[in-house]
Amino acid sequence: MDAPDRRETRRLQENIDRRMADHQMVLLLARDGFAGRRYERFEEELARYGISVLRAWMHSGFLFQLLAAHGFDLHPDEREIEELARDSDVREELATMTVARALPRFRQRALVEGGWSHEGGASIATYFMGACAYEFPNEYRRHRSHQERWRRAVRQAGATADTSTVNNVASEVLGKLRVLDDLTNICDPRMRTAVALTLDDYTQEEIKQILGASSVRAIEGLLYRWRTAAKREEGERHG
Repeated sequence: MDAPDRRETRRLQENIDRRMADHQMVLLLARDGFAGRRYERFEEELARYGISVLRAWMHSGFLFQLLAAHGFDLHPDEREIEELARDSDVREELATMTVARALPRFRQRALVEGGWSHEGGASIATYFMGACAYEFPNEYRRHRSHQERWRRAVRQAGATADTSTVNNVASEVLGKLRVLDDLTNICDPRMRTAVALTLDDYTQEEIKQILGASSVRAIEGLLYRWRTAAKREEGERHG
């Protein structure tokens, strides 16, 4: 067996070993009903991995090529490609929001409903990145819409010589960025997802359906606890 064949054999064996390890992990998580502290640690690691990979894919432009190959051609122009290559904050925002949307659906479809199988050829991480790629187009379209509203506000303010519109939009954008920075510090994955979806203008009824919560009041409770903790931390920083 020559060197290329040995490398391919080793790669295939590593893939099998990884999928078998994932299979054992899923069986363990299933015992707890894909909930509890063990699952939260798994989800946190998966989220970190997904955000890191998405940021890299956006920086290189590979993500758009991958999506186009699967029929999701977003047709980015040069300005958009340059923005993602240059602006790490935009990459972080898009990656965080995409992962926040992908996690609850991945849990339901891949794990609870058994959509992922170690016999399917993909590791858990690879399968999850497929879920993220599926969520990204809608998230990117929302980003485009926000950017266009910003540009229209700037043009309107310039035409009327009224800076209040620009200031209001700037305050809104900066406020959202500040919350996005804090998302990674939220340990509870359900709370993190609820905050991310609220930030992106989902209604509480829609968030309830995505998270599979028992009621809108449960979502209100998650957001209330987050706001209380955020205010307390803000007071400690300035106390």
